[in-house]
Amino acid sequence: MRRQRISIEGIVQGVGFRPFVFQLAARLQVAGWVRNDSRGVTIEAEAETPVLAAFAAALQAEKPPLAVIVRLDSRELPATGACGFAILESRADQTARAQIPADAAVCSDCLAELFDPADRRYRYPFINCTNCGPRFTIVTGIPYDRPQTTMAGFPMCPACLTEYHDPASRRFHAQPNACAVCGPRLNLVAADGRNLPGDPLAEAVCLLRAGAIVAVKGLGGYHLAVDAANPDAVRELRRRKRRDEKPFAVMTADVDSTEQFALASQDEVRLLQGVERPIVLLEKQADFLLAEEVAPRNRTVGVMLPYTPLHHLLLEKDFLALVMTSANLSDEPIVYLDDEARSCLADVADAFLTHDRPIHTRADDSVARMLGDRALLLRRSRGYVPRAIALPGDQPPVLAVGAELKNAVCLTRGDRAFMSQHLGDLQNVEAHAAFTTALRQLGELLETTPAVVAHDLHPDYLPTRYALEQGTLPTLGVQHHHAHLASCLAENGWTGSAIGVIFDGLGYGADGTLWGGEFLAGDCRVFERAGHFRYVPLPGGDLAARQPWRMALSFLREAYGGDVPVLSCFTGVPAEEFNLVRQALDKGLNAPLASSCGRLFDAVAAILGVRNAASFEGQAAMELEMLADRSATSPYPFGLKMEEGVLVFDPRPLVRALVESIGTGEDPPRSAGRFHATLAEMVRQTCLVLRARRGLNTVALSGGVFQNALLTTLVRERLERAGFKVLTHSLVPPNDGGIALGQAVVAGRLADEGIRN
Repeated sequence: MRRQRISIEGIVQGVGFRPFVFQLAARLQVAGWVRNDSRGVTIEAEAETPVLAAFAAALQAEKPPLAVIVRLDSRELPATGACGFAILESRADQTARAQIPADAAVCSDCLAELFDPADRRYRYPFINCTNCGPRFTIVTGIPYDRPQTTMAGFPMCPACLTEYHDPASRRFHAQPNACAVCGPRLNLVAADGRNLPGDPLAEAVCLLRAGAIVAVKGLGGYHLAVDAANPDAVRELRRRKRRDEKPFAVMTADVDSTEQFALASQDEVRLLQGVERPIVLLEKQADFLLAEEVAPRNRTVGVMLPYTPLHHLLLEKDFLALVMTSANLSDEPIVYLDDEARSCLADVADAFLTHDRPIHTRADDSVARMLGDRALLLRRSRGYVPRAIALPGDQPPVLAVGAELKNAVCLTRGDRAFMSQHLGDLQNVEAHAAFTTALRQLGELLETTPAVVAHDLHPDYLPTRYALEQGTLPTLGVQHHHAHLASCLAENGWTGSAIGVIFDGLGYGADGTLWGGEFLAGDCRVFERAGHFRYVPLPGGDLAARQPWRMALSFLREAYGGDVPVLSCFTGVPAEEFNLVRQALDKGLNAPLASSCGRLFDAVAAILGVRNAASFEGQAAMELEMLADRSATSPYPFGLKMEEGVLVFDPRPLVRALVESIGTGEDPPRSAGRFHATLAEMVRQTCLVLRARRGLNTVALSGGVFQNALLTTLVRERLERAGFKVLTHSLVPPNDGGIALGQAVVAGRLADEGIRN
């Protein structure tokens, strides 16, 4: 007989791992015990050598669907001749290494019970088991046990307790286990705080059918829901939420319902149906059966499938789809506390479909799109957080505070990086509170104290000020675009150097200017600026991003000098404002220089008549992508020359050719397609020059512009045909939502060197 102690790290708590081990041991007649601890799961197993080998192999091959084993170590112990196998009480006396599981969509077994009239949980909206249900959003501490979740206030009834202790039950040690007798309950509350009579679910459905706006409490916060096929209801939601044009996400019952208004490939269907249940951007059907106000001027619509039992019950038979948009006012974090919801949303929602299970950690819905055969996360949150991202090796613990827009923070522990949920734009008091809360919760869950705090170089970013004001820890500034490069390299496990093609709106440059169209050469430690877009003025500074006509004027002035052509994009601009902006450009007043790719997209969108004012960040660029004819692959001319050892892309020939094409009657979709092709060809030529000069054959694509699937596809195809290895994002957003990972990796490398030295 042999006895082994097996230590397992990864996502092995809250996913049915201990019950799985118990049942596996019973099947193979292995003696010993299993328990949760602060590192993950520890097993002591005693059996003959062949049986122990089979047991160890089955731990990896047969683990529960939500489990992820990151590390498995074993060591020999003296055999004791023990009999039987037990699940011991959890222990929290070791260095924290456990990983909290992400929230998971309700599983098929629970759904079958939900709609089975003979089942004791028939139509119970909080049904769950070890394979599904709330996890990260209800956890208050580790090890992951019921007393350290927001289910602590719901003692299990005898029937639930029997399941919990029954190794043959799917709910054996399922921490959120509950039923209608002992678990959370629904409640329907009017906007004035009155409890509404009747069955909460049935009455909420009636309200939605009548065109009302209902705030629905989910896993990580509240949604604002309306009937997505009711144009008046959608318009009223836009008015109350103060969200003029930004697309709403919709939730639909199943794939068959989705395909009535959107196109979905097999890969997109798999993404929709995954346990993470992100919002997936799908192309609209020609006959779009939902209200056009759901996603105006857009060829795509964001769709998600139900991920809680309550969602399934809401969508059971009454609606083709419901708008399910984050319950907040514009630019504020998602509301997740009950009192806060009723206070903040009293003028938005007509009623609140809520419940009494507290949400401990807010988590907005994740957003993804398919890019080729890989999913690309545009917003990393519910369903994906707090899954760890593997690092090349152990590094000192680093807290990275991210960027100001699309903020997420990151904390490293050993050879793993843990990113927070999406926190949004840190430009108001509510967002700042969400930011500081996320920092505290991440540190508590990981039980890790950072050795250094990494931040952006921009001195006015709220996260930067936060980092510099702490005072107790050393800080390290990481250049914005270097962080983008390092984020892409780290996600792909690339430890060498690469060409970084980093395209975004704006980031604070290493020289104090504004960067945004960058070619870097470097790795996760150091970089050089090897190329960039030609600098152009941003008339009005930040205002230029909200009024693309300003960027059109700036680029046209650069291309034509004082003789700016009169285009339709200036038609609606008041003459006085136009002249003031032109004079400011002439005098260099309030017009900082920037090498921004994002602002070039804005200018082209305005020149082509797509949009001369934007109601949300990136709107003009998004609509330009939507407009583009994919078959228009002939590039416009452009300039590319070496200036003091750095390649500079000159867009002036492109702008002049674009204006000429309008004059010759080229339709806007073709022009938009050719613009994308021009940028892709420019990237190819630039990377060819840099490969010849620097010997680099790997290219990393990052930055918010590479949310654009058309541009990313064109760039990747051209580079791969030229023999480059191309790295792109998948599980970390290319936008500023991925910045914190890059900051953490760069700071970890530099801090590690400092410690060794």
